Amino acid sequence: MTVVAELQTRVAATAAAAAAPDGSEVRLLCGTIPRQYGAVHPPPGAVARAATHRSVDEIWYVLAGQGGIWRRLAEREETIALTPGVSLNLPVGTWFQFRSDGTVPLVVLGVTMPPLRGEQEAVIVPGAWEPTEG
Repeated sequence: MTVVAELQTRVAATAAAAAAPDGSEVRLLCGTIPRQYGAVHPPPGAVARAATHRSVDEIWYVLAGQGGIWRRLAEREETIALTPGVSLNLPVGTWFQFRSDGTVPLVVLGVTMPPLRGEQEAVIVPGAWEPTEG
């Protein structure tokens, strides 16, 4: 049995937008099974709601802007500066919250494995900062 791959092309600026459970807007990019790719563009001053995922791992790569991310897994808790070139992971069960600082939007490329499975995937948890509306 031969499986034929699907060719995809998407432009981030016009890609379908999805609302993440933390309140941020995600532009869905091309993906492959069992991964989903997205670009997050929170505006300056935005602070996401803190969340944890039930069954997915994430990898982030910062493309532009600056900000911070707080994350906690088991006994380890840390806050990391988000600047271009920083890569980090969010293993399943990690509590995390991020913010966009500076004068330009933070731009993060994110990969989820497996793809997010709807609104029930994330659980809102207490975070490090007061979230902004949105």
